[in-house]
Amino acid sequence: MHVKSETNQVEYGVVLFHSVSHALRAERIAMRARLKVKLIPVPRQFSSNCGTALRFYWADGAAIRQALEEARVEIEAIHRLE
Repeated sequence: MHVKSETNQVEYGVVLFHSVSHALRAERIAMRARLKVKLIPVPRQFSSNCGTALRFYWADGAAIRQALEEARVEIEAIHRLE
């Protein structure tokens, strides 16, 4: 079950990375952990740089963080999308 906001929309988060290669690796790791993720352009509110972010269901945040930490994937930040 995924958390919905007051407007009845699913809440998402994004993981930002230092490089696209880290984002690609993170996607593979998350998918192996059976987490629903999607690579997206980094949202403007978090960075004006070009780049790739990993979008995930906000409710899966702890599982995403754990999977990436165990695989030693370097992350720049994790943000909630609003």
